[in-house]
Formats: sequence, C-alpha cells, structure tokens
Amino acid sequence: MVTAVETKPPAHSQGWLNFLVDFGPLLVFFVAYKFGGVFAGTVAFMVAIVAALAVSVVKRKRVVPMTWISAVLVVGFGGLTLYFNDPRFIQLKPTLIYTGFSILLFAGLVFGRPLLKYVLGAAFEGLNESGWLKLSRNWALFFAAMAVLNEIMRVYLSFDTWLAVKVWGITILSLIFGAANLPMMMRHGFPAAEAKEEPPVPPQG
Repeated sequence: MVTAVETKPPAHSQGWLNFLVDFGPLLVFFVAYKFGGVFAGTVAFMVAIVAALAVSVVKRKRVVPMTWISAVLVVGFGGLTLYFNDPRFIQLKPTLIYTGFSILLFAGLVFGRPLLKYVLGAAFEGLNESGWLKLSRNWALFFAAMAVLNEIMRVYLSFDTWLAVKVWGITILSLIFGAANLPMMMRHGFPAAEAKEEPPVPPQG
C-alpha cells in the first residue's frame, strides 16, 4: 500500500521566493525607471507589487500584514505621483512605511507583545519569547533609523542617486542587519540549520 507523503519545498527555494516577493517590486521599479523614467517606473512598481501579492497568496498561501501595508502605500503614493506629476510622493513612501513599522513594533513592546512573532512566527519556529522581544526591538530601531536616512537622502540626493541607494544600498544593509540578528536568535532557541538558510528580514519599504 502506497501512502501519500506531504513534501515541503526546500528551504533555499522558499528563501528565493521570499526575496523575490519582498524585494522584486523594488528591483522592477529600478529597471523600469532606467529605461522609461520615473513615471514608467512608478507604473511598473505598482503592477509588480500587486503581482507580488498574488504570488504570495498562491505560493505562500498567506500575505503578511507588512506586505499588505507596503502594497497599499505603493499603489496609493504611486497614484499620487502620477496624478500630480511629482516623483516626491514615491520618495515619501519608504519614510512612511519605515516610520509606521517602527511605531507598531515599539507599541507592541510597550505592552510586552513582540509583534514580529505574529508576522514571522511560522518562518522562525523555535524562537522563544525573549528572542522575539529582542528581534522586535532591533527591527523597530532599524526601521526608525531607515526612516531618518530616507528623509536625509530624499532632501540631499538627486532622484537617480536616491533610487540607486534605495535599491542596492538599503537592500544590502537590510540583509546584513537581518543576518546580524542570527547569533542572538540562535541563543534564544532558533535552530541553527534554519538560521543558515534564511536570515530574518521583514518586508521592506
């Protein structure tokens, strides 16, 4: 008698899927901007974020709240950018996302509730409550710093330079920061084998 065995996708393939869903739309924005300008890039960004939501629903069977928030702001501020013919709206979007995420995480910490646990809990099984509190605190601080940094870049850099730093610099910085949290997580119950596969990186702005 042959019994059906449920197979789980390899961790590395899930890692690539997560990366494409979380960072893919931003990369699409960068490429479309280089070939068609800011408004073509904005349209491509809006289409790509909606496509990322669809992929997340089909492949992940879920969409984390942070991704929903990011998508709503991309479509909303993208629409304002096109309507007013002003690229500053799309530049403001990361500041609002980072600020909102930081406030939510800090608010959760005030009440002793690590909100990242409710967003990423399925991905990081084994992490204990103390680990989740520290991880939420670390990302709250990181998002606050990113909001300030985005405003500095928006004011002092050209749009071309701002976009290049946003796509490449901030993405790499986020991945490095996520990886830097792994030793702490491993001290608080997160399995070492899983830690090597996928660093903890929440959706970006």
